[in-house]
Amino acid sequence: MQKIIAANWKMYKTRPEARETAADLYRLLIAEPLSDRRVIVFPSFTNIPDVQEAFAGESTVTVGAQNFYPAAEGPFTGEISLDMLLDLGISQVLTGHSERRHLLGETDDFVASKTALALAGGFSVMLCIGETLAEREAGNLAEVLSSQLRTALPELQGDALSRLTVAYEPIWAIGTGKVAGPAEVLAAHAEVRSLVARIVGDAGRGIPILYGGSVKPGNASMLLGLDNVDGLLVGGASLDVQSFLQIIKA
Repeated sequence: MQKIIAANWKMYKTRPEARETAADLYRLLIAEPLSDRRVIVFPSFTNIPDVQEAFAGESTVTVGAQNFYPAAEGPFTGEISLDMLLDLGISQVLTGHSERRHLLGETDDFVASKTALALAGGFSVMLCIGETLAEREAGNLAEVLSSQLRTALPELQGDALSRLTVAYEPIWAIGTGKVAGPAEVLAAHAEVRSLVARIVGDAGRGIPILYGGSVKPGNASMLLGLDNVDGLLVGGASLDVQSFLQIIKA
């Protein structure tokens, strides 16, 4: 299985900056192709066309969208639909990121509706799950992960499962400089694997599980070497080309 290395650029980079970053990364990937890696870049909406143009012809790189609203159309000011993304040539989306859950109030049910709609529409989905520090310290890791997964996955089967990726991101490690230790990552990913398999059956054993949370060049190799870690979701370290390339090559 190819390792998936995903870049979440969040609300960073103007169009010229995004274009330059993507072009530089494209040149480096062409110079050193890696057949065992698949790269996904999630830029802001305004940067999608420029990033797509920079990666045109590079089959190992997918450009995705960070967000969408779970309706075909309607009076939802400031939102964007799946059809609008499809019109841009986007087929990969992110759902459930902790910043949308905890800063913007997206509930488990709302994340589930987005995930189901995108998968039903033929999109590939990276579903993010994870616990807060308070939830971990209270011993509620398994309960939190189970709630998030059981809400989002019960109706999925067949082709939809082949387009699903799960990203485990302990919220206390996102943008804090902290990273879960090897034992913590192993335990959490084993729990996620077990939960997914119980919810969707044997097909759940083939769903990629990514780790996200202060991923850097210095810890990428360690993380990728752990059982049930099928890739990485990278935030801040993906904004710099050389840093992100080191993670891709880890």
